[in-house]
Formats: sequence, C-alpha cells, structure tokens
Amino acid sequence: MVRAQHSSQVSAVVNIVLADVLSIDLGSGTTDAALNFNYLNTSDYNAAKTVTVPNSLVIISSKNFDLKVKSEGADFVNGTDTIPVDVLQIKAVAGGSLVGTFNEVTLSEADQVLVSNASVGAAQSLNIAYSISAEKASKVLLGKARGTYSQKVIYTATAL
Repeated sequence: MVRAQHSSQVSAVVNIVLADVLSIDLGSGTTDAALNFNYLNTSDYNAAKTVTVPNSLVIISSKNFDLKVKSEGADFVNGTDTIPVDVLQIKAVAGGSLVGTFNEVTLSEADQVLVSNASVGAAQSLNIAYSISAEKASKVLLGKARGTYSQKVIYTATAL
C-alpha cells in the first residue's frame, strides 16, 4: 500500500553579521541582496533592515495546505555567543504565484503559520521578507560580540 505524503520541509540559513563599530556619522545602512543582515556601523544599528527573497520557496500541492515556519534552535549562534531568534520577523509577501492568506510571524522554535489555506498548484512560488526592527537592532544586537550568527529556518507544508 502506498501512503500519500502529507508533510514536507526545507530549511534556510539566516546569518546576522556583526562588526565592532566606533563612529559618528549620519548616513544610511547597507543591505545585501543575500540573506545576510550586516551591521557594520552606527547607522545600521539605528535602522530597520529587510531582506526580501523573491521566489524563496517553490511548492507543488495537490491539496490546499498551510505553510508553517520555525527555527531549528532558540538562538542565532556564533561559537558560544547567541542572539535570540525572536529578533527576526518573517513575512510572506505578494509577488509570487502562491495564493493563500499571508501572515507575518516572529521567529521562534514553535511552528507558526506563514501562509494559511494555500491553494492547490504546481510550481507555486512564494516571496519571503526577513526583517529586524531598529528597536531590536539597538536593544538586542548592539553590544554582542562581533562575528556571524547563524540559525536554520525550517518551512513545513502540511496538507489540509
């Protein structure tokens, strides 16, 4: 007997790259096209940052489904140094071909619905925006040891 698969998951690594800063300037921060959040100067720690990944996921489903997201662990990790995963907001954004109810979530180790009641379809693409608010950058990231902090973000599609 062949059983239908009702769940599938993929993961993406999100990096937060921190550097020591000591400067006085008025300027805008930088944003990379990659899935990296770079905090290299004082302006970076005072600004919200968003990285939008077009066609981040491509999903094929024969039934309507929910797309959930969670982190693999409680923290972004750089050796023994950590940053809580709840600094990161993840939002399903318009522009892809996936149809459903799009949500924004604060990353955690618990599954959260990023897209609910997504439609049946082949090769449906989803654009995802990852963001860190200026408040979280200045209150959570500032003062952490320099380096690259990483964590896996896991997506799970579950048939309804």
